[in-house]
Amino acid sequence: MSVTAQSVWNNCLEFIKDNIQPQAYKTWFEPIVAVKLTDNALSIQVPSKFFYEWLEEHYVKILKVSLTKELGEKAKLVYIIKMENTYGNKQPFTEKIPSSNRSAVKSQEVDIPLNNKNPELRNPFVIPGIRNVKIESQLNPNYSFENFLEGDSNRLARSAGLAVASKPGGTSFNPLLIFGGVGLGKTHLAHAIGVDIKDKYPEKTVLYISAEKFTQQYIDSVKKNNRNDFIHFYQIIDVLIIDDVQFLSGKTGTQDVFFHIFNHLHQNGKQVILTSDKAPVDMQDIEQRLLSRFKWGLSAELQTPDFETRVSILKNKLYRDGVEMPNDIIEYIAKNIKTNVRELEGAIISLIAQSSFNKKEINIDLARIIVEKFVKNTKREVSIDYIQKVVSDYFQMDIDTLQSKTRKRHIVQARQLAMFFAKKFTKASLASIGSQIGKRDHATVLHACKTVDNLTSTDKQFKKYVEDITKKLSV
Repeated sequence: MSVTAQSVWNNCLEFIKDNIQPQAYKTWFEPIVAVKLTDNALSIQVPSKFFYEWLEEHYVKILKVSLTKELGEKAKLVYIIKMENTYGNKQPFTEKIPSSNRSAVKSQEVDIPLNNKNPELRNPFVIPGIRNVKIESQLNPNYSFENFLEGDSNRLARSAGLAVASKPGGTSFNPLLIFGGVGLGKTHLAHAIGVDIKDKYPEKTVLYISAEKFTQQYIDSVKKNNRNDFIHFYQIIDVLIIDDVQFLSGKTGTQDVFFHIFNHLHQNGKQVILTSDKAPVDMQDIEQRLLSRFKWGLSAELQTPDFETRVSILKNKLYRDGVEMPNDIIEYIAKNIKTNVRELEGAIISLIAQSSFNKKEINIDLARIIVEKFVKNTKREVSIDYIQKVVSDYFQMDIDTLQSKTRKRHIVQARQLAMFFAKKFTKASLASIGSQIGKRDHATVLHACKTVDNLTSTDKQFKKYVEDITKKLSV
């Protein structure tokens, strides 16, 4: 019996089928077609570049073992990626990539089909049933560079944003990661870059999306079995802006799909802009391969604005709203509200509203009342680190003891309380909470939360613990 590409591949499939899950086999191996056998090189055809990358990332070992078994130690595997250019040329073309030369792939540009079966692009932003391939940018035109005032606290980030807007994908700032605390203007700056690009390059496809919405779209695509359509949609974007990328923490499936989308965009000279509440080095439960890509370009921090910048922000806000206000009142507000831009603008809006509704003159006394209320009502952002400190201080132990592996009852309960409050007061995922509190998994955190709920309703002393710590964290 002569050895053919099909017979070799059939034998490989028998071996693979016995060693992986049935669903994985159906998804990743059934669509593959054996094309030809030349000496010790087997060529197989796969549906897309993403498909090839997934095989190399997850199944390269089993492919090597099965092929070596059939063709010996000198066996080679060549991928043929069959694709269709959906922008007019309907002739399919192929790209051959040897399995043994993965590093070469990074320098090759391969267009991914939008949808081989249907020329209509599945746009996750369009209501199902409505045919529309136009991609709306989702940008807010009110967030512009004109009203993003420059100061020492944001000069680097703003300058980098202007550079990217002038030459998207053509600077070393790719990706551009803008990070900083709440209300410092990350979202504003990200929108401003997108708005400026659309103004300068109307032909470019620009898309702004929050990481939370991106995750939800990915989950929906998996449920509807059109995951590849989701990937292909994002791979045609020229400028992708993802807000609050730290939201991907602990979400391994979304991280994996974003990794491949990011790679494709970056390799093809497209621009990626990200925002985060923390620097890459401080991100928890984000895969290392993704973090390394976040560091490829520029990470620019937005810091708390200084007094002069705060005064400029307030004056600009008043000018845009057509409101006049004495300098001493503007300076009083700027001097007393130091946290972030959002709270600064909130205070000025409250002051104008109080003056208008109660027909009171805007003076220093009214400003003092507003500032006192505003500062008092501003809750401090509660972090997992802060929760651990409060809980460990309450039980008179250090944080190392709280995070330790010991099974002593009072330490276990303290650890469970820390996990419970981390879930209650932060937006972190269960996996992220577990990772930061003693390197536990998400199941341990879930169990801790249930235990705290049960003990609170059955144990009076434990209930007091919960009430006391709640008060400390709510101050």
